[in-house]
Amino acid sequence: MSNNKLKSEGVNIQSHRLSKKEIEDNFSDLHAPLTQIEALIEADRCYFCYDAPCTKACPSDIDVPGFIQSIRSDNLTGAAEKILSENIFGGMCARDCPTEELCQQACVRNDHEDKPVEIGLLQRYATDSVLDNGVKLFSRKKDTGKSIAVVGAGPAGISCAHRLSVLGHNITVYDAKDKLGGLNEYGIAAYKSTHDFAQQELDYILDIGGINIETGMELGKQITLDDLQKQFDAVFLGCGLGTVNQLNLDNENISGVIDAVEYIANLRQTSNKDELMVGKNIVVVGGGMTAIDIAVQSKLLGAEQVTIAYRRGKNAMAASEYEQALAKKHDVQIQYHLSPKQLISNESNVSAMEFDVMKSHNDGSIKATGESLTLKADVVFKAIGQKLVTEGLADNNLELEKGRIVVDKNRKTSLTKVWAGGDCILDGDNLTVSAVQDGKLAAISINETLTQGA
Repeated sequence: MSNNKLKSEGVNIQSHRLSKKEIEDNFSDLHAPLTQIEALIEADRCYFCYDAPCTKACPSDIDVPGFIQSIRSDNLTGAAEKILSENIFGGMCARDCPTEELCQQACVRNDHEDKPVEIGLLQRYATDSVLDNGVKLFSRKKDTGKSIAVVGAGPAGISCAHRLSVLGHNITVYDAKDKLGGLNEYGIAAYKSTHDFAQQELDYILDIGGINIETGMELGKQITLDDLQKQFDAVFLGCGLGTVNQLNLDNENISGVIDAVEYIANLRQTSNKDELMVGKNIVVVGGGMTAIDIAVQSKLLGAEQVTIAYRRGKNAMAASEYEQALAKKHDVQIQYHLSPKQLISNESNVSAMEFDVMKSHNDGSIKATGESLTLKADVVFKAIGQKLVTEGLADNNLELEKGRIVVDKNRKTSLTKVWAGGDCILDGDNLTVSAVQDGKLAAISINETLTQGA
């Protein structure tokens, strides 16, 4: 959402209180990259476990001890190849992946007397070396003559497209936006992916060739699933979640009540964060990564008071303990057991939000206590999850459950020629690394299907 739109809606926003340099410093890398000496020292801490619990904990099956051993031998190209052959978005995942809950959580050094090996930073060290220098690690096999449509240019779609291109197939990627990248471009917190890294990584991936890009093409509008199945040998759906859940409050459309996903996308695309306006008292409704990201970035832009209101307890939050701690480190207040009750407005703009105080019970249910709490707010961010736009899907006998696409272990849908992956599938965990794995597994399955008997 642009500043002009915020102004036109009468949002009670104020110019930033921080200098341009302060904001630039605030949005610098969350974790500084390792130097060569730091990387070698950190790599030397790895025990190179035979059973590699870190690899087992990695959703994309990266050989963690293997690539760390290559770093230890100062073979960065070999390290990067081990990473990118399993996860072509290894650079972004090194920045965005919740390593504290996955590979580093599983590290055998992770105990009360020691800390885990910094696997994420080592992965970034290796992958940045080939991305920065344009080292080519992959090439296309002989053209198979097969064509595949990929809907969505996010991590799942591009992962699938790249793997299929390497295998010699011809790919057409359709995306509704004019700029590619999906959540890597529009949804990652700006302090996790700096200096337009998402586009640098995407350019590197697409350099494989054999991938045609069609932008401004939305499923159910400019393109249809029926037509794609007729025109292509296979279809992969990596369309993500196109719309957000609503608070379902009477006056939800008043000025100052903003979709957090849209605002984060706008923040990611602006070249001058110091020109952004920011609320004074901000309430974020939600408990996932989007809630954490918008809350922290609001503080980095200069908001005075930022409160996350979540309807359940701390342990039920989708955001990890690490991310919750990161928010608190930036002076974001997190209040649990608060369920939205009503928005209070001052003329045309939100001025406060009233919540029901909830209580969790042993059976997992939550119930209102009868008490309420009101928080001042000139901006309220909605961050209560997204949902799949089923237009163009529901009328094709595509099996859906709980508003998501049903797939098997190979990411195959109920339709003969259609696979799917990423946030749009049932039981997806909304992680970039999982979306990349979905695309990879679907590509392997599509290739096996198209080459049977060849």
